Amino acid sequence: MTRKPPADVSSAKIPPPPWSLPIAATDIPESGRHIELTADDGVRDAIVRMEGLVALPRLEAKFDLMRYGPDGLRLVGRVAATVVQSCVITLEPIESRIDEAVDLTFVPGPLPDPDPDELQPVEADPPEVMHDGVVDIGGVATEFLLLGIDPYPRKPGSVFDAPPAGDPISHPFAALAALKKGEKPKPD
Repeated sequence: MTRKPPADVSSAKIPPPPWSLPIAATDIPESGRHIELTADDGVRDAIVRMEGLVALPRLEAKFDLMRYGPDGLRLVGRVAATVVQSCVITLEPIESRIDEAVDLTFVPGPLPDPDPDELQPVEADPPEVMHDGVVDIGGVATEFLLLGIDPYPRKPGSVFDAPPAGDPISHPFAALAALKKGEKPKPD
């Protein structure tokens, strides 16, 4: 019997990000560059499908890019969006506004491994790694949008009413327990 070698993870197909706008560090002048972005319908629809949102009527980003050292970049700005999600309790649509501050530093990679024999200063936010001297500002905007989305949106005033704790029928595994005892589960 021959064994197959393990799959090469580096060759795995990674889907492209829904919003990709690469910019090379060499395209940023010493004086810096201001960029304003607005996601089109196709990008917003792709993010809606990817994240299971109801709608994403608005997604914008405003970035100031500055040179950081000889080969790095600093990106400062904001990502703003209007997001429609389903309430986790009522399943009704809820609209929310997202406004996320962005302040990132990018350096050519890979970053060196720290020397375990030396004390290393703790950085509040270590730099991000640029790949081939390029930063994907659309990817940055998407990442900060996703960070700003409430993972458990609730409509104001909605309350989850759990079944009484002593009710054996309300136990999530009541049907399995009945089968184990040889009983026929009760229909809902």
